[in-house]
Amino acid sequence: MLRRLSDIPKLVVTALIVFAIINLLIGVVLRYFVGAITDWLDVDPVPFTWVEELGEMALAWLTLIGAAIGVQQRSHFTLAVFVHTLSPGVQLWIHRFNHALIVGIGVLAAYYGYKLCLLNRTLSTPGLEINLAWLYASSVVGGILIAVYGFAMMVSPPPQDDPSH
Repeated sequence: MLRRLSDIPKLVVTALIVFAIINLLIGVVLRYFVGAITDWLDVDPVPFTWVEELGEMALAWLTLIGAAIGVQQRSHFTLAVFVHTLSPGVQLWIHRFNHALIVGIGVLAAYYGYKLCLLNRTLSTPGLEINLAWLYASSVVGGILIAVYGFAMMVSPPPQDDPSH
């Protein structure tokens, strides 16, 4: 059950990547091909400002959920210059401190994202008139996921170095 629950953000990011690619392709076709045809036929152009709005929303959600997945999978860049020379107890406390910082950043992102949602809940995008709170909700969801995954990493033991590297 927990594994299936943790797969939801990965499925959402996959769907967002596919959506963003299709959205970009539609934008290219509308801008360069349909635009050229409407110019040639001397008819009104097809509006495509909505492509940018959807792309911006997809990118925001993709970035923040993807960052949380990176925390969960321990795939973010780390630089261990001298930590490996310290005692295992000190290494554990450094590991916990680092992940406590990650939790704090996630909580801050969620908190300020929520405040932005409240501030912009009456505004909408110009093309599709989507409530701008949906854009800022990405930082709420991403921040909460970052905090939850950071906390899970904080209470779990640090990964052991592979002796083959």
